[in-house]
Formats: sequence, structure tokens, C-alpha cells
Amino acid sequence: VQLVESGGGLVQPGGSLRLSCAASGFTFSRYAMSWYRQAPGKERELVAAISDAGRGINYLDSVKGRFTISRDNAKNTVYLQMNSLKPEDTAVYYCNTQYRYWGQGTQVTVSS
Repeated sequence: VQLVESGGGLVQPGGSLRLSCAASGFTFSRYAMSWYRQAPGKERELVAAISDAGRGINYLDSVKGRFTISRDNAKNTVYLQMNSLKPEDTAVYYCNTQYRYWGQGTQVTVSS
């Protein structure tokens, strides 16, 4: 199983970023996918999750209305659209599947 995140970077407060996670090594369409994040000195937390067919979606309360998780099963890719970013969203964002497989992470920094 391989998960490769991309799309992180430095953005000003109020800005947007779109993270992507390209998956391989398993039947992508059969598994839920999740995005987690970990800020310095804090525990890793679940940001958003999407079911295998995309019908079931959950969000961390603090990102509801600002972040959108989606997936393209034809491209084996899951996305996280992040709008109205805040400094407290600064973290390394990780893609996860089956609770045990992780990507290398992509840094998101929200700062003026």
C-alpha cells in the first residue's frame, strides 16, 4: 500500500489549498479514506473521512463548513479542499486508509 500526499504549502489566513492523496497497492474503491493532521506538540487528529463510495462523510467540528473531502475512484485519489484557512489549521496533513496505512504527510502553514 502506498499513499502519496501533495498540495500543501504556505497560505495566508482566509486562503485555500487543495490536498491530494494518490493511492496504490490496494483496491481503492473498496475502502474508506481519511485525512488526519498533527500540529507541533499536539496529538494527531482526524480531520475528515469518506466512505468507499463517497456517501458517508464525517468532519472534525472545527473544519465543518470550511473543508470538503471527496474522492475519485477512477483515479484512486482522495482530496481535501480547504477554504477559509486559519492559523490553527497549520499542521502536517496525512492520508490514511484501513487505520494502519499512512502517507508521508504534507505541510500546511497558514500565516501572514
